[in-house]
Amino acid sequence: MSIKLMREAIKEAETNLLTDEGGPFGAIVVKNNVVIGRGRNMVLKNNDPTCHAEVEAIREACRNLGNYDLSGCELYASSYPCPMCLGAIIWANIKKVYYANSAEDAGAIGFRDDYIYDFIEGKCKDTQVLELNQLGRDEAIETFKRYQRANKTIY
Repeated sequence: MSIKLMREAIKEAETNLLTDEGGPFGAIVVKNNVVIGRGRNMVLKNNDPTCHAEVEAIREACRNLGNYDLSGCELYASSYPCPMCLGAIIWANIKKVYYANSAEDAGAIGFRDDYIYDFIEGKCKDTQVLELNQLGRDEAIETFKRYQRANKTIY
């Protein structure tokens, strides 16, 4: 863990105070103490709600390594990762994350992830948040079965 590396993530967040390209969030991916991916929130610039700092940093790190597996890497984030970013971090096989601001700190300035956590935990059944309906499984399951029979890559 390095405060110097955390300052790099914070610097990414601070950039958005000047650019207005997204919220005040920054992240870096590090391997062997070398920054291999940088990201800041680009939601507003790209009109894409998935362009969070952590996701952007993971995307760049994967491009730089030529691999979707970031085992052995660490992520430094200027704030506690949202549920989407936590999912991306786990899918990338990053096992250690350092963060500066808490989820409560982000909530205090208007960024609210709590309703997503409530939904995931089953505490929120409000269809205004999300309505999930299963449809077409009999057809779709065949694709899964063909993928499995073909011994395709599982990641």
